[in-house]
Amino acid sequence: MLKFPVINGLFSFAFLALLIWEFFGEISWWTYTTLGLLWLTFTIIGSFHVRWNYHLPALHFNNKIPENWVAITFDDGPHPNFTPKVLDLLQKYNAKASFFCVGQQVNLFGGIAQKIVDNGHTIGNHTYSHSNKFGFFGTQKVILELQKTSTIIKEVTGLDPKLYRPAFGVTNPSISRAVKRLKLQTVGWSIRSLDTTKRSQKIILERISHKIKKGDIILLHDSSEKTVEVLEQLLLFLQQNKMQSVTVDQLLDIEAYA
Repeated sequence: MLKFPVINGLFSFAFLALLIWEFFGEISWWTYTTLGLLWLTFTIIGSFHVRWNYHLPALHFNNKIPENWVAITFDDGPHPNFTPKVLDLLQKYNAKASFFCVGQQVNLFGGIAQKIVDNGHTIGNHTYSHSNKFGFFGTQKVILELQKTSTIIKEVTGLDPKLYRPAFGVTNPSISRAVKRLKLQTVGWSIRSLDTTKRSQKIILERISHKIKKGDIILLHDSSEKTVEVLEQLLLFLQQNKMQSVTVDQLLDIEAYA
């Protein structure tokens, strides 16, 4: 997949070539405009699709794993109403998962964050504010957000998370620089459930079960009753198909904490 530095280099070369060409003949303004729009299109799509690895390297699956393992992951928690229900279901079906937590939520519901860890699940960094404007933050502000979340998680659980999931799956050069400076490992997904949309429980479950294979990472959110219902059906499906949900660090064979 093409990366941001490669695209920048190619388009810079093309722009320079057009400037040189203009010495020998006239080039219309729309040629430059088209080139600029193409660059912008690539960059916008790459920024909103973490699976492209456009701005920074991320791990999305493990297709070489011999075991029938998958990793269920949850974003945006901990939530006082829904995360405890998720934890109960995971315990009921002897499944492990990974929770990419928002710093503000950990600050408010530290007891639930501690229970995540006590139950043998993995906890990771999902920014401090989960702001809708996060993609427009400068490098230093991104660093402060990630540092603040890691500090809160460490104060609550005693663990210093190394795993990071971008809010909304958005990446850009500022986020890339921040992640690199803090030595975090970005974790994406191979199956996006779309459980935060208006899709029904049935459609969401079918979306996951029709695609799932060993080595997959599934994105859910511990922030609604609908997801809790989907989770129970998903865990039943895994059980029936002799598949096991493990923590994302176990699936990927990486370290979850510093």
